[in-house]
Amino acid sequence: MLSAQSSAATPGAASQFTRTGSARCRSTFHDHGLHTAPARDKGQTKPVERAVLARSRTGKLRRALAPIDGDARAIPGGRLSFVTIGNLCPDPSLHGRLGRGCRSSLRVMKPKLDYLVHLARESARFAEVIAAVPPEARVPSCPDWSADDLLWHLGEVQWFWGTIVRERLTGEQAEQRKPGRPAGRAGLLAFYQRASRDLGEVLAAAQADTPAWTWSHDQSVGFIRRRQAHEALIHRVDAELAARSRSRMDPHLAADGVDEALRIMYGGDVPEWGRFTSGSGTALRLQATDTADVWLITVGRFTGTDPSDQVSYDQPGIQVTSDPAARAASALHGNAADLDCWLWRRPSLMPIARSGDPELLSRFDSIIAPGIT
Repeated sequence: MLSAQSSAATPGAASQFTRTGSARCRSTFHDHGLHTAPARDKGQTKPVERAVLARSRTGKLRRALAPIDGDARAIPGGRLSFVTIGNLCPDPSLHGRLGRGCRSSLRVMKPKLDYLVHLARESARFAEVIAAVPPEARVPSCPDWSADDLLWHLGEVQWFWGTIVRERLTGEQAEQRKPGRPAGRAGLLAFYQRASRDLGEVLAAAQADTPAWTWSHDQSVGFIRRRQAHEALIHRVDAELAARSRSRMDPHLAADGVDEALRIMYGGDVPEWGRFTSGSGTALRLQATDTADVWLITVGRFTGTDPSDQVSYDQPGIQVTSDPAARAASALHGNAADLDCWLWRRPSLMPIARSGDPELLSRFDSIIAPGIT
């Protein structure tokens, strides 16, 4: 699948380290380095994507981002206990271990999530479901993928990140070691089960603040734990769609998925050479009705010229705001699982309720319409 925007990318931009690969599953997140499965498409990356890809390899974009300290203010009416500006060190306890301005993307949401438990549970459910789906069955949410393509994809994703943490490699180094795709369902299942087990073990053996390469400016094992729990969750949904049998999503994990999608995938930090301007000064309120989590989202434009390559940006984008004075002119309501699926462009079980300023809602729709690609 094509990957989504990293937290080091410009807000609203289709640009991050892993945004190359197959167009077979545009609404899903590849998240495994320099390529995607089951096919590659490196030569078709958009110019803006190529620019950020090069900067991500050198780290220039990450170093260019201005440090902003976290702002410990809760959103009124919500359960998000620590909100930050710019995705920087949301958990104050991490300041001493990772350094002030550590750029951790982990959120402190209630209840606190054990990503390793969720990763194991979602990975096991994925294996159970996909094993019962015929190898050539199509995946509705990734229409060009077969069930075996999906199985191979998640297997190599989990192998990739396990290898990075265990061997302390960069993405490019891990890519060079990637094994070939096994032949047949039995080989694919064996590879997936081994990679999934290894990933869980290596992530459990490392502390969350252990340094590790990622496509984000958050270079920590904690980032990988969170991202891989959600990767497994979304692909479990894909497998169930192929099997035509949906099961319950954990509401708190889904709410955390909404937070990740809004703050990291669709949103992003503003580099010091850029500017995010809110279009109207009003916000859109998104609420998970079953967990009471709330996000206030401003819709605007990101503009600026990167001095390292003179690439200019002028594009719509969003940011989750921590401004308590922000006025919500529109609202979106749904349970956490439906909101998470909706943001990932998967079918929700219940419709998302909408109210308020239709123009603001339309602008937000247009930004998320392409999906996390």
